[in-house]
Amino acid sequence: MDLTSSHAVADEKHFSSDDEKGLAPLAYGAGALHEVRPGEPRDLSRALKGRHMQMIAIGGSIGAGLFVGSGGALYTGGPGSLLLGFIIIGAMMLFTVQALGELAVLFPVNGAFYMYAVRFIDPAWGFAMGWEYSLSWLVILPFEITAAGITIEYWRDDLNIGIWVAVFLTLLVLVQFFAVRGYGEVEFVLGLVKIIAVIGFIFLGVIINCGGVPSDNRGYIGAEYWHKATSIDSTGEEQTRQAFKNGFKGFCSVFVTAAFAFAGTELVGLAAAEAEDPRKSLPKATKQVFWRIAIFYVLSLFILGLILPSDSEELLGASGANTKASPFVLAIKEAGIEGLPSVFNAVITLSVISVANSATFASTRTLQALAMNRMAPDFLKYVDAQGRPLWSIVLQLAFGLLAFINEADIGTRVFTWLLSLSALNNLFVWASICLSHIRFRRGWAAQGHMLDELPYKAQFGVIGSYIGFFLNMVALVATFYVSLFPIGADPNPESFFTTFLSLPIAIALYAGWKIKTRGGPGLYVRSREMDVLTGLRQFDPEIVDMEKKQKWGIRDLPVRLYHAVFI
Repeated sequence: MDLTSSHAVADEKHFSSDDEKGLAPLAYGAGALHEVRPGEPRDLSRALKGRHMQMIAIGGSIGAGLFVGSGGALYTGGPGSLLLGFIIIGAMMLFTVQALGELAVLFPVNGAFYMYAVRFIDPAWGFAMGWEYSLSWLVILPFEITAAGITIEYWRDDLNIGIWVAVFLTLLVLVQFFAVRGYGEVEFVLGLVKIIAVIGFIFLGVIINCGGVPSDNRGYIGAEYWHKATSIDSTGEEQTRQAFKNGFKGFCSVFVTAAFAFAGTELVGLAAAEAEDPRKSLPKATKQVFWRIAIFYVLSLFILGLILPSDSEELLGASGANTKASPFVLAIKEAGIEGLPSVFNAVITLSVISVANSATFASTRTLQALAMNRMAPDFLKYVDAQGRPLWSIVLQLAFGLLAFINEADIGTRVFTWLLSLSALNNLFVWASICLSHIRFRRGWAAQGHMLDELPYKAQFGVIGSYIGFFLNMVALVATFYVSLFPIGADPNPESFFTTFLSLPIAIALYAGWKIKTRGGPGLYVRSREMDVLTGLRQFDPEIVDMEKKQKWGIRDLPVRLYHAVFI
């Protein structure tokens, strides 16, 4: 049984014609099946092009987590722990995004991974993940707006941060007037800036390490900062510099930073519902995540660890958007290069604005999907004539006003607890994506479908999802360990719950939905009861077969390698 025929059979069970179903004629433009039922809400706009999807995948969420937060991880864990921790989390993300790509190509539905959890794992878990994901982005928006304002203090610390909060919030409001196309264009431009900046830093780092900067009196550095050495800081205390600082605990601390730095990688799956042709653009975008991980995270942080000592006191403030403590800015300053630190600070400012833009997109689409499934207030499902989830956008921008709370003395403390709502959310969501893929494959086979029917298969198969799920669990355990026993401090309940508050909230949401639905449908959705047809976007099976059967000769090996990674 193929996809198109099984979908048709499902429709024929209840309707004998399009007129009886109340459907408009099927539109096959860009490979999309568009159904409009009288009285139902409008569909979201499908205006994201392939270049938008690719840039969202490559540079969409590169922000303060990489440019600033990595400095704290370098200080506590050392360059070896920093590199290894990001490689492990990067591998986990590679498996996760591949699983998401397979599901999103077949089911480019609004809500994406939230909907997959509802249909393939359990509705209660999907409800919990949907609300956790939405809440995390709701509170991240005011944080990122504040962070963008803090980056301006690098140049002008005499101006009130409230000025910049108002400016950046206004810019985000203006972007919403252009619907999803506005989001895509902003991410394309800002993503391009971030990519150029990181690649430029890598080349500069190689030159610095080889002693090619005249203003740097260190000369050739090599791997000097990876070898054990001691120094005395300004307080008279001895500081140690080595590849792996603070032992196993220092290594575990990197997982927290890495998870935050990779946050938003899953947005490419969420954007599938608004892509013109997800069958073509999504596989390309998910494959390019490899280069994002290998170059923009792993390679840049390896170079960073070579040219910046991990015992630098200035790294102590590397958190949030404190660009004065950004390891990238400090590495350039350490080489004595004038002017360039200011340029990189501008890149960080744009990066933070990009993440704020992504926050607006992520929360509004998930909230609208929750409302469509009666898991959120009904008014949030409204979509206007331009394909925008209007009231969800209004709610998200209203949360942006929380950025002004920094005018109060308790602003920092309030934000610490607000952000604790999202501390573990990324790991929960990524684990759910892997588990959804595992469960989907079981349901797909149990209902008589073959893998050859899938228009796109995860490159690492279901084994990759098992590995991705396992690595998520490892990261959760490592985070628990460091939260319970922080480096250089005694166990502290407040410190623990600022990291793990999202866990009891997820459990409460899960239990609440189970109580509301009286336990249905049990602990999990049975394989034969899974819905593997709703939201399935039709495609031309002849074209897919031709693509799969395309022959390559030995002369085409370079082109084949290019296609394997990029296309």
